[in-house]
Amino acid sequence: MTSQTTLGKLGPGDGVPSGSAPARGLRGHPWVTLVTVAVGVMMVALDGTIVAIANPAIQNDLGASLADVQWITNAYFLALAVALITAGKLGDRFGHRQTFLIGVAGFAVSSGAIGLSSSIGAVIVFRVFQGLFGALLMPAALGLLRATFPAEKLNMAIGIWGMVIGASTAGGPILGGVLVEHVNWQSVFFINVPVGILAVVLGVLILLDHRAENRPRSFDILGIVLLSASMFALVWALIKAPEWGWGSGQTWLYIIGSVVGFALFSFWETKVREPLIPLAMFRSVPLSAGVVLMVLMAIAFMGGLFFVTFYLQNVHGMSPVDAGLHLLPLTAMMIVASPLAGAAITKVGPRIPLAGGMTCTAIAMYGISTLQTDSGSGVMSLWFALLGLGLAPVMVGATEVIVGNAPMELSGVAGGLQQAAMQIGGSLGTAVLGAVMASKVDSDLAGNWADAGLPELSPAQAHQASEAVQVGVAPVPPGTPAEIAGKISDVAHDTFISGMSLASLVAAGVAVVAVAVAFLTKRGDNAEAGAGMGHI
Repeated sequence: MTSQTTLGKLGPGDGVPSGSAPARGLRGHPWVTLVTVAVGVMMVALDGTIVAIANPAIQNDLGASLADVQWITNAYFLALAVALITAGKLGDRFGHRQTFLIGVAGFAVSSGAIGLSSSIGAVIVFRVFQGLFGALLMPAALGLLRATFPAEKLNMAIGIWGMVIGASTAGGPILGGVLVEHVNWQSVFFINVPVGILAVVLGVLILLDHRAENRPRSFDILGIVLLSASMFALVWALIKAPEWGWGSGQTWLYIIGSVVGFALFSFWETKVREPLIPLAMFRSVPLSAGVVLMVLMAIAFMGGLFFVTFYLQNVHGMSPVDAGLHLLPLTAMMIVASPLAGAAITKVGPRIPLAGGMTCTAIAMYGISTLQTDSGSGVMSLWFALLGLGLAPVMVGATEVIVGNAPMELSGVAGGLQQAAMQIGGSLGTAVLGAVMASKVDSDLAGNWADAGLPELSPAQAHQASEAVQVGVAPVPPGTPAEIAGKISDVAHDTFISGMSLASLVAAGVAVVAVAVAFLTKRGDNAEAGAGMGHI
């Protein structure tokens, strides 16, 4: 049978949440609901960046290898990316309130378990659970906002939601640096426990259970298996490509496997009565454009910013806390601009703010490509602030376009799509721009090394030096005379800058493509479906 889900503009009563108690006092109040879900979302957003600061301390304390430490990040990211859309479907089926509460509670318990872990294996296992529970609460948060806010207030709510994600993501390195430096690495995870308890208490007291009348009644088990396997193969290929090489058989085996898996999934979704993702969703050009825009934004932002952290710490010699402080202009601009972007999108629609945001992002990435080893804080702050100004309307607008153009009964799936697009884009950006960086460093390092009059390197030494330079580290052997060490540092940093410049230009090009995609978006046809369940 083909899908029976109707995806056109909803008429009166279609997709209206049912089974909800009327809002009384603060219970179900839209703005208090926003505060409640923001507390939970903040935990997941923080964990995307805060843990990176703790990795060296975890490595030393638990005697972990470099591969083990990489798995601390990869395990969380894989679980989150693979489970997001399925988790969104669970929210659509059983209610976003319940899904959100389970996600928050599970995330907090998993975080506490990591802090109590005495082996690297336990840390990795509980990081998987963190990712799975994080996947439950993120789409549920968007589903709750969609069901609670009337259409004229939804963009502002998503603007504040985006502000929380942006501020938490950018503030992670600062908070992580302070905790690791002045407490211990366990505190990075323990901090989620009281935050999670607060979110659960608020959720029980504040959130209403909104469920669409025509919500899914069954599960597409085969669809879940096919989509999860395909997502895993794709994300795994992107994670391992820098290690295996883009031309290796292993990388392409996983990429081809993911393509075949997605093709099988797409075929199956046309046959099942209640598909996991009704493919008719993508007949909406604005929704499809919003998904593509989210991927492109994440490629440019996360991929480009990946090298900025190495630039600040390894080229300029900043501590993690100082590097985080230098990124404050980006954070501050996102905090200020996100609600303003929501208001602007409500007034004029998403196209102009989205196109303008990606234009600012392109200019900012071009500006970052001009940074040198001696660039001052003022110049860096200018480009970081412009990047934050560009990202804010895209984070808000693309989210509203995806969620608002999906029917109410698929708001969780739409939220999962939005988050999955962002996660895949970030992984793709890091992998592709990392390949650009590696290629540029490999092509320039030998010549720069020889021009500086340094001793010729063996093939093995050249490979090790290239890997170090790709993250801005000068490969200075112990006991090297100061004059030679200075030359090696100059060559390493200049070569890194050339690679970062090229990668940033590629990111700027991606942002330019995203400008064109932005003009395919429009205000969500179905945004009014969940309006008015609370009071403003």
